[in-house]
Amino acid sequence: MTWVGLIIALAGALGYALGAALQQYEAVAAGASLKLARRPRWLIGGAIGLTGACLHAVALSFAPLVAVQPISVATLVFAVPLAAFMYGRKPYRAEIFGSIAVAVGLLWLMLLVPHHNVTPRLSDGAALVFLAVIGVIVLVTQLLAARVHGPNKALLLSVGAGVVTASVSTFVRVVGGGMQGDWGRLAHWFTLAVPVLLVCAVVLLQRSYAVGYFGIAYAGVQVIDPITSVLAGVILLGEPLPTNPSTAIPAILAGALTIGGTITLGRLAPDHSRPAPAQSQPAPEPVSATSQAN
Repeated sequence: MTWVGLIIALAGALGYALGAALQQYEAVAAGASLKLARRPRWLIGGAIGLTGACLHAVALSFAPLVAVQPISVATLVFAVPLAAFMYGRKPYRAEIFGSIAVAVGLLWLMLLVPHHNVTPRLSDGAALVFLAVIGVIVLVTQLLAARVHGPNKALLLSVGAGVVTASVSTFVRVVGGGMQGDWGRLAHWFTLAVPVLLVCAVVLLQRSYAVGYFGIAYAGVQVIDPITSVLAGVILLGEPLPTNPSTAIPAILAGALTIGGTITLGRLAPDHSRPAPAQSQPAPEPVSATSQAN
């Protein structure tokens, strides 16, 4: 059943990438505000992204977090060129190499994690502590982002969005993977937490997209989301981590590749869907009679 979950996760991730590219284009144009709800392209992107998220949730019912979450990373290779296409340009070479580096590095890192499907169990106390930690991270990143600009701002906002997105996946994994055919398990506050966290994730995502650096914003979410999810799976749900010392060097190399790709994406110029208005030429001064005489 794990392979079924991985196939479903891949389909959902591709839909999520397309939806993200569409929404980022509109978020740059209109800003992260309620005006986005009146823009058809943003709504279409949201519908496609929601479909991808639903498929992701279904996948988590068949496979563990440590197996499903890395699948979304591969979409970085598709999402960045899609965003470039939205602006009517070819992807920059740095965008291509940076996206591939992040995707390969993180996938390599995640493949080092053993994939054993265990029934997820999460106590109320542990869940509340987890949400408190997520809340602190979001608050800190929002405060720091208000003090910086450019790619640093996009990256900080994407970190907040990534941890909240990971919390959604964690609760979906607990609810879906812990059902085991018992629909009565849905009658729990964990189920209600999922849509609330999802709305928060969408808002934070739009804020990171609106900065204009889609590559760094999307990469930031795709890096933070699976890493946070794997940590949550290990610490909270009892999912295993690699214990073989021989994986240490490959893990360091994979981490370096991921960091290098993220830095490459962060050095790119921002995308803007609306060209900057041309500066109006000053009106010629009227020629006075005195000046004509001179």
